[in-house]
Amino acid sequence: MPKVALYNVQGSQVGEVELKDEIFGIEPNESVVHEAVVMQMASRRQGTHCTKSRGEVSGGGRKPWKQKGTGRARVGTIRSPLWRGGAIVFGPKPRSYSYSIPKKKRRLAMKSVLSSKVLENEIIVVDALNFDAPKTKEMVKVLEALKVEQKALVVTAETDENVHRSARNIKGVTPMDAASLNVYDVLAHNKLIITKDAVAKVEEVLA
Repeated sequence: MPKVALYNVQGSQVGEVELKDEIFGIEPNESVVHEAVVMQMASRRQGTHCTKSRGEVSGGGRKPWKQKGTGRARVGTIRSPLWRGGAIVFGPKPRSYSYSIPKKKRRLAMKSVLSSKVLENEIIVVDALNFDAPKTKEMVKVLEALKVEQKALVVTAETDENVHRSARNIKGVTPMDAASLNVYDVLAHNKLIITKDAVAKVEEVLA
């Protein structure tokens, strides 16, 4: 079982935490992680793009000129896709880009990114994160004590409003509860700061 140091909010090591091998100690599978990230990014697309077809553009209620005898090309409507201001042929319409991959692949991707954080010493486990009130200064002090100078993902076991509001205004810091933990956000941040309770919850869900 991989062991990592356990810190308090003052940045002092207060012990060690044993992490489950099957979650934090596997060999990362890059191809499955890539699949999971592409799936997440596709699901985030709004898909609100829209172009007008011939039935939606205004005008074109009558034939602009007679069919024969003018020497001009035959035209049935001024809203033909060939005309300026006309319709768009096979243009994009509102749609959902989201899709899903098998549950086992999603779990393997999550385990892979967590294991890679352990391998690269980019995971910091803290005994607890408790604030009496939302204070950005307090969260800054915690990050400085833990020597975190890069983008960090702060994970708590449950949604903690004080922690969330203390961290959300700090550039590069994203607060999150364990249930919302995902592959993309773990990869997008240099450091993973996670409470001891959140580790237990993640292990319970992914076991």
